[in-house]
Amino acid sequence: MKADTLALRRGGPADFDALGALMFDAVRLGDSPYSEAQRAAWVPEPRNGPEWTARLAGQYIVIAVDADDNRLGFMSLAEGGYIDFAYILHAARGAGLFRRLFAAIAEEARQQGVSRLWVHASLMAEPAFAACGFTVTRREQVTIGTETLDRCQMELEL
Repeated sequence: MKADTLALRRGGPADFDALGALMFDAVRLGDSPYSEAQRAAWVPEPRNGPEWTARLAGQYIVIAVDADDNRLGFMSLAEGGYIDFAYILHAARGAGLFRRLFAAIAEEARQQGVSRLWVHASLMAEPAFAACGFTVTRREQVTIGTETLDRCQMELEL
């Protein structure tokens, strides 16, 4: 994937169902430190519907797209400087998308007057957030159904 053919754009309601499918594919396909059972518990199916729409509607969303406007990844900024979603398709990893998405989110946060960003990072996302300057403030486990997943809380002062 060539970085010069990729662009960022603002996400909106017309993207929400596609972002739910992207999240599903990002979690369920490709290499992962989580087992298949853990991934199935985390994202059992693509997200969509009124609850999903309501959750995304109040967030600032940046989407990475290719030259054909195929969505390759996205990141969102919720109230209080919380990065709620950060997902990149397996095939698009390694092209610098995470850094580009994060830079756009950080710029929006600064414009909103946010001085601290924080996130609950999966084991997959932790190294990418660390590379952007985030530090781990707490390690934790979450239980979804019968599965327990490791994650951490991370933060960055802007």
